[in-house]
Amino acid sequence: MKYADLIAGMTLEEKCSLLSGEGNFTSKPLPRLGIPGMFLADGPHGLRKQAGAADHLGLNASLPATCFPTAAAMANSWDTALGEELGRLLGEEAAAQGVNILLGPGLNMKRSPLCGRNFEYFSEDPYLAGKLAAAYIRGIQSRGISACPKHFAANNQETLRMSTDSVVDERTLREIYLTGFEIAVREGRPRSIMSSYNLINGVYANEDQKLLRDILVDEWGFDGFVVTDWGGSNDHVAGVKAGSALEMPAPGPTSDLDLVNAVRSGALDEAAVDARVDELLGVIFATRIPGDAPGSFDTEAHHAFGSKVAESTIVLLKNEDNLLPLKAGARVAVIGDFARTPRYQGAGSSVVNPTRLDNALDCLKASTLDVTGFAQGFRRDGGEDAPLLEEAAALAGKADAVLLYLGLAEVTEVEGMDRPRMILAPNQVAVLEAVRGANPNVVVILSGGAPIEMPWLDCCKALVHGYLGGQAGAGAMVKVLTGEVNPSGRLAESYPMADADTPAYRHFPGAERTVEYREGPFIGYRYYCTANVPVRFPFGFGLSYTTFEYSALSVNERETTLTVTNTGSRAGAEVIQVYIGMENSAVFRPALELKGFTKVFLEPSESKTVSIPLDDKAFRYFNVKTGKFEVEGGIYEVKAGSSCENIRLSAKIEISGACAEGIYDITALSSYYSGKVNDVGDREFQTLLGRPIPPAKWDRSAPLGRNDTVSQLCYARSAPARLVYRIIDGKRRRAEAAGKPDLNILSIYNMPFRGIAKLMGPMVDMEMVDAILFLANGHLFGGLGRLFGAWRRKGKLEKEMRGTLQGTGR
Repeated sequence: MKYADLIAGMTLEEKCSLLSGEGNFTSKPLPRLGIPGMFLADGPHGLRKQAGAADHLGLNASLPATCFPTAAAMANSWDTALGEELGRLLGEEAAAQGVNILLGPGLNMKRSPLCGRNFEYFSEDPYLAGKLAAAYIRGIQSRGISACPKHFAANNQETLRMSTDSVVDERTLREIYLTGFEIAVREGRPRSIMSSYNLINGVYANEDQKLLRDILVDEWGFDGFVVTDWGGSNDHVAGVKAGSALEMPAPGPTSDLDLVNAVRSGALDEAAVDARVDELLGVIFATRIPGDAPGSFDTEAHHAFGSKVAESTIVLLKNEDNLLPLKAGARVAVIGDFARTPRYQGAGSSVVNPTRLDNALDCLKASTLDVTGFAQGFRRDGGEDAPLLEEAAALAGKADAVLLYLGLAEVTEVEGMDRPRMILAPNQVAVLEAVRGANPNVVVILSGGAPIEMPWLDCCKALVHGYLGGQAGAGAMVKVLTGEVNPSGRLAESYPMADADTPAYRHFPGAERTVEYREGPFIGYRYYCTANVPVRFPFGFGLSYTTFEYSALSVNERETTLTVTNTGSRAGAEVIQVYIGMENSAVFRPALELKGFTKVFLEPSESKTVSIPLDDKAFRYFNVKTGKFEVEGGIYEVKAGSSCENIRLSAKIEISGACAEGIYDITALSSYYSGKVNDVGDREFQTLLGRPIPPAKWDRSAPLGRNDTVSQLCYARSAPARLVYRIIDGKRRRAEAAGKPDLNILSIYNMPFRGIAKLMGPMVDMEMVDAILFLANGHLFGGLGRLFGAWRRKGKLEKEMRGTLQGTGR
């Protein structure tokens, strides 16, 4: 241990108290020994440090900070150097506001386009997500603070996120859901990492020793500390034993006493407590912000960089008749509520209070275009409005081209709830159809953090996607529309034709006890390309105002080299993507997988020869028999292209390795060998898992327990408990119907009962939760009596703990 002498000078109570938070975003100090507290703040794409009352859902205002493009947008840049620079600015702002740990980036896989938090995540591909996350981490930590990648791991839905069990086979877990974290840890070296709420194969992620110690520490070399997601600790003692060091936010003294009593009873080795304290101290001292550190940052320079990032992320998806870029002086009608009030970030704990905010209408008026007028076009809440529709159509007929700003409304992309459907609001589609009837030259500009179905695509000549481009995104989009910037964004996720085409369609979201990952490793393009399922836009796709030619491919087991030439008349950037597949593998595999990429800028007629490294992940697969990654010997095909479907060059290479025969029974796993995994049956999935499938439904006949959710009060045995459910559910439904989801109500609705203690400490402890459950299970008066007794005991225990700590001079 690095701090053995310092830890030896602590009492058991002091050590245990350091392993839980003091406030919503602060750790506990120990002034007696010169140990400061730390401030942890949300911030995957911008800092959210709340100045007054703090909460974990983004409900209260935070200090102004630069709102950069969200991870879903940034991933479309495919630019790790840009990501590292963005990280540096995030770190600079964090240091200026006295933040020690920035809670991000988020790099969970986009298993389904419907996950409500996909805007915070990079990609459906773990290699791309991991490389970008590592870049963010290096940048953030270059400013002396800690990054904290999240949510570790297999946290891919918002529905019941604190209680669901991710049922996933080991190979899929290692190859898809852990590989991004592996790259982030090995290449970014984060000082902290956040465990996820969910269980993984029956064990809470925060209590999973195989995950937190065997893989994270022993295999990947992680040397920081693990922090729980807010309210994500199920059993603090089990968490500390497994490798989790800091329980957040502030569960109160009884949580500290649980550790103390566990050590004294022999249930927990004091050496484990010492190890977690040592891990925590390493980060506390490494991220101490000097007293003379700058207390401000250059807001204008950071805004300008936010614009540069957004420019690199914008994806041109359609450009019929080369309608774009628009010529100077072109008369344009600007239509759509998003042009006046932009969608530039998601909702929840990542909400940033921007230092300034561009809107498209103002930026267009300041451009070389002639804006003939603006029409709102549609109501943001999805309601029909005939006068708005008529006004938009009338304006459209008076211009050379229409700039129609459409997108996902705030209600559809929210932490704590998943999207029910993958559609654009019908009232927006109606505006598009009406406008097209008046003017065929329609440019649709999309906002949103996730794919949507596009049966209406023929109604527009051009389609440009800005995703959620941050506070400077609107201005960056205007530069693309006018040709000042040549679009170079490429999709970091597939756009399926319809939600029903997605591989997880029948098993997303998990609605009760479990979420079954029956599709195995075939998520996103891995499924569409293997099962030959048509998509609207493939992974890696994006158009440019120029053209590129690939030539002279050469491949060895360490790198891929090729020449790229700009064959058009404009300067531009191309994203070269390297995919690898193995046709005659003895183990089932996707047809191709991303294993390398680079972004290269070229002047007209310029050529560059680029070399793209192939690292240790290029040819590996996870062998479930040996429990480790191995390389199967044989012939592989290395493919270079501009998307997973547009392969320009390919070459075959023989790689030496182990024999993979006999690992799987091919006849028992036919769906996985064909890649057609959208409807895997119970027997086949059980074979893949290697164990029985756990029950998916709640047992409504059993008494409610700590890990059941508040939403399950609907079948509680107590009438008052069912009344509480009706009140909460009514508020949830009314808020969603109004288009303004109540994040606090959503959090309560999906929260397991133990979360009452973990998120409301020190007001409530776990004994009080048990009393509430006794009441809900039909024992009204007995429950009230137990609740009062538990409250009195809690107060006595807390007083004793405070006295013990004060007796040490803390």
